[in-house]
Amino acid sequence: MLAALAGVTRRLRLGVMVTGNPYRHPAVLANMAASLDVISGGRLELGIGAGWNEEESQAYGIDLPPLRERFDRLDEACAVLDLLLTRETASFAGRYYRLTDARCEPKPVQRPRPPIVIGGGGEKRTLRIAAQYADQWNAPGATPEVLKHKIDVLHGHCAAVGRDPSDIEISVQVRAGDDPAAAADEAAALVAAGAQHVIVGFRAPFDARRLEPVAQALRGAIPST
Repeated sequence: MLAALAGVTRRLRLGVMVTGNPYRHPAVLANMAASLDVISGGRLELGIGAGWNEEESQAYGIDLPPLRERFDRLDEACAVLDLLLTRETASFAGRYYRLTDARCEPKPVQRPRPPIVIGGGGEKRTLRIAAQYADQWNAPGATPEVLKHKIDVLHGHCAAVGRDPSDIEISVQVRAGDDPAAAADEAAALVAAGAQHVIVGFRAPFDARRLEPVAQALRGAIPST
């Protein structure tokens, strides 16, 4: 799913929010991502998750592995994406994915590669994988209190893998309803709790005229940095 992402301090970005890893081989996804980054002029953010939608998987005839395997595959897939998007040739020998002198051309515009976004609050697997590979971690549906706790857990995983936690942007999602001020207040509370990037979502029917009032409310509620 493509989504317009409204950063607190950044320009408009193009996000893939979020592709389920079981739907395609990560090498295929890497080539798709590189092409989209070129087409968009270097504005892609690549969201990837372990996959969860049983109904959709059954409808498409796509196997949805058991939960543990899904996270094992996601771990390997992130490594494959990183290698293909940053190396001239890549080799990888995992349990589920293998590369032998593989190429991904053309390379993306962004260097070293488009940001990888990993969302979810699972403290044992999701946040550990985010600590290892993510440039942005997204906390869907988190309250300010939950967000603070999850950030602490993420930072603990960063210490375990030797990653600087400041390298990982913290993002949240806010649903814009009929009251732009309410959405802005929710976003401001999450920013105060540690969020650096706010993704604003709208429900159908979509009307572009709803964007500006929400944008104005956000500008008033969130201090510019």
